[in-house]
Formats: sequence, C-alpha cells, structure tokens
Amino acid sequence: MHSKAVAVVMTIAKISCAIVSCATALMLVHIIPDLLSVKRREQFLKDKAEELDREMGLILTQEETGRHVRMLTHEIRSTLNRDTILKTTLVELGRTLGLEECALWMPSRSGQDLQLSHTLNFHIQVGSYVPINTPIVNEVFNSVRAMRIPYTCPLARIRPLVGRYVPPEVVAVRVPLLHLSNFQINDWPDLSGRNYAIMVLTLPTDSARQWRDHELELVDVVADQVAVALSHAAILEESMRSRDQLMSQNVALKSAQQEAEIAIHARNDFLAVMNNEMRTPMHAIIALSSLLLETDLTPEQRVMIETVLKSSNLLATLINDVLDLSRLEDGSLKLDIGTLNLHGVLGEVINLIKPIASVKRLQLNLIQSPDLPVYAVGDEKRLMQTILNIVGNAVKFTKEGYISIIASVGKPESLRELRPSEFFPLSSDGHFFLRIQVKDSGCGIHQQDKPHLFTKFVQPQSGSGRTANSGAGLGLAICKRFVNLMGGHIWIDSEGVDKGTTSSFIVKLGICNNPNDSSINVQIGEVAIPMNINQCS
Repeated sequence: MHSKAVAVVMTIAKISCAIVSCATALMLVHIIPDLLSVKRREQFLKDKAEELDREMGLILTQEETGRHVRMLTHEIRSTLNRDTILKTTLVELGRTLGLEECALWMPSRSGQDLQLSHTLNFHIQVGSYVPINTPIVNEVFNSVRAMRIPYTCPLARIRPLVGRYVPPEVVAVRVPLLHLSNFQINDWPDLSGRNYAIMVLTLPTDSARQWRDHELELVDVVADQVAVALSHAAILEESMRSRDQLMSQNVALKSAQQEAEIAIHARNDFLAVMNNEMRTPMHAIIALSSLLLETDLTPEQRVMIETVLKSSNLLATLINDVLDLSRLEDGSLKLDIGTLNLHGVLGEVINLIKPIASVKRLQLNLIQSPDLPVYAVGDEKRLMQTILNIVGNAVKFTKEGYISIIASVGKPESLRELRPSEFFPLSSDGHFFLRIQVKDSGCGIHQQDKPHLFTKFVQPQSGSGRTANSGAGLGLAICKRFVNLMGGHIWIDSEGVDKGTTSSFIVKLGICNNPNDSSINVQIGEVAIPMNINQCS
C-alpha cells in the first residue's frame, strides 16, 4: 500500500499524462496531412531526378552516337575507292560497336542471289551465296530500318552453339546501291527496284549483350552514309572512265587528223597532176579530132572520129568537174571577179553547142531581153561553165525538137513569185539579177527524181527519164555550188516524162558601164567585186 501522498502524486501524474496524450492526439490531426504531403513531394522529386538522369543519359548517348557517326562518316568518306569504303565501314563499325562479325552481302551478276563480298573477321567464307527470294531477305529489303534477325538464318551463318553459350543478337540493314555497277568488273545489272546490299552485324557470343536503340540508329545512319559514299565513288569512276575515253578519242582524232592531212596532200598532188598532165593531152585530142572531122573522111572513119571526140569531151568534162568539186569541197575555189561581156558569153555558148545540136538536128534558139546589159561584173568562167552544163544537159536528153535559151534581167518582185520561199532576192543599186532559162522538148523528169537532181553521185530512182543516163552526177551539183557562190538560185521544172524540161537559174552580177575601170568593191554573193565609183552604178 502506498501512502496517501504517493497516491495523489501518481494520480496527478496520470491525469497530466492523459491530458498531454489528448493534446498530442489533437495536434496529430493537423500534422499527419503535412507529413503525408512531404512524403509525396519527396517521391515526386525522386521521380524527377530519375527522369532527368534518363534524359541526361539519352543526351549523352546521342552525343556519343553523333560522335561515332561523324567519325565513321569521316573515315568512310576519306577515300573514293569503293572497295576501301566497304572495308573501312566494316572495320569502324566493328571497333565502335564491339562486334564479333560484320559482313556485307552484294547482289550477284544474275540478280538471283546475294554473294558475300566483304567480312570483318572471316567467320563466313567470302563468296558464299544466299538466294535473293528467301523470306528473310525480302523482309530486310522491305524494311527501311535496321532489324533483328535470327542467328540461325542463312545471312548470319553462325555455327551451332555447343554447351551453355548464350546465342548472340544479329541485326541486318539494307544498303541502297543507287543503281551502281559491279564493284570489281563494272557489269552489275539493274535489279529493277531491288538494287540493295545487306549488311549483317553480330554481337559477341555469350556476352548477354543486347542491341540498344541508339546503336540501331547508328547502324541506319552508317548504311545511308555508305550508300552516299558509294554513289560519289561511282560518279568519280564514271568521270575517270569518261576522261580516259575522251583522251583515247582525242588520240584517235589527232591520228585521224594527221591521216586526213596526208590524204589532202596526196589529193592536192593528184589534182596537180590531173590539172597539168591530163588536161593538156585531152585538149590536144579534142582539137585534133575536131580538125580531122573537117577533112575528107569515109563514113566509117567519121563515125569513129565523132566517137573519139564525144568520149574526149565527156572525159574532159569529168576531169574539170572533179577538179572543181574538190576545190569547192575544201573551200579553196574563189570566184574570179572581173568585167565580162554578157552577149559575148551567150554567143560563145551558142557557138560551142551548135555543132552538137546540128548533128542531132535540134533547133537552137537564143532570146535576149532588150534590157539585158552588155557588160557586167562577175566570174565569166563560172557563169559560162554553168550555162554550158545546163544547155549541154538539154542537148543530151533531147532527141528531137528544140532548145531555147532565154536571157533576161530578173526583177526582184517577179523573182519572188517564181521561186520557192527559201530564196528572196533583194534589190540594190550596185547589182542586178541575171535570169537564164533553158527550155527543151526532151525526155522530161520523173517527179520522184526531182529532189535528187542537184545531189552528187545519186542514182535515179526511176528507170527512165532525164536522170537515167546522167553519168557521174557531178554537173548539176557543181552548177548549184557555182550559183550559190554568185548569190543566186537554181531549179528545174518538168511536167513529167516526155514533156520537156525547163532549167532556170538566177545569179547576182555587178552593174558596170565601163568595162575598162574597176577600182572599188561591190558585194556580190560572198565576193567583193571591184568597180569604179564614177563610171559604175
């Protein structure tokens, strides 16, 4: 039993303790929510810290990936040799990602298989084949990103694992070849939209390591960089091939130029021989044959001499045509501009043609317009050669009837109506247009042969008509070149076979009233014509 004092003290203590406990309980009602709020904030801050850590890790990973990409891109693009690019890619990827194997499968020549062309550690034999139409290959071709593939598939070619080894993870990514050709012999075919290679990357065996997202992104970027580098290498190789081809072509062209120069010298020597050694005896034969025809001959002798004369004239004409054509082709033929007597030129043409026309009993007429000037400025020799050639053709292809030569001054207004639209003669005070028409009642011309009349060495398409026996085909072609040099135009009209032919040409000649003076230049065609300003219009 306690004393009364002790009991009172104990009672008071218990009552005080109860009061304190009640007060504490009342205070906890307000404190507990605050404590819970602090706990929640602590958890929130902890979550934020973890999230920041993850973001910082991602940023660091991206920086590391970017650094690796820049390093790999620099290494890949340090050369423009395709084989070196591929080898560098495999080595740098293996070093950066710690790979056990990295292999590249290229399409074969036939396009039906994938052939192993490059490998990092030669765990797979180079030259191995995989069919291109297998499901795993099609799946990789259709994927734009790097994808995981089974380690047992033909692309991985990993030997069966013995024991408790953990199988490695394998990734494959397609590499666009951008229509490139064979890396070794430059004859790879276009695979029509499936022109891809496949890069296979294998992690170390039994490392329990897995591919991470940033590593797969690195593989995607490297595959694209390899495709770009290969395209640049292909462009360089193509430019090098083009340069080599151009160099070989330049060598061939230089050799051809030297051969052409030698041929030109040989031709010039030949033309000189023809000019000096062949025309002189031909003229002698023609002259002697003409003299023999004026003597008393038997009919058989006269026929033989006439044959010799005709053949000699034909051969002389052919020689002259060849010489003129050669000079026209190389541009060395220039007009010999001087004062000429138009009436005298036409009269000489009549005198030269009349004996042949008389033998064939043809009526030969010369009609000169009243306004035709007596004197003009131009190339007398080429003008006479053109008229003689056209009139000679008319005599040659006319068996009976007539041949009319009409010489007049062509007015620009009337010439525009007579000629096709490609030729428009322009009037000037310093020159006039001479128009020559040669009409005959001969065999005419086939319509299908008209476009080829002025083409050298062209055989007629028809079997008869004016061009059926036209010889070497040089006369009209040379006449056209002469007429063009004299600033004119030439054409031939015919209504058909056996309906006659009208051959016409116009040339530009200078006007001159005094044939003895020539001291200034007037332009005729492409040639400057000398004239006196006081006595020539």
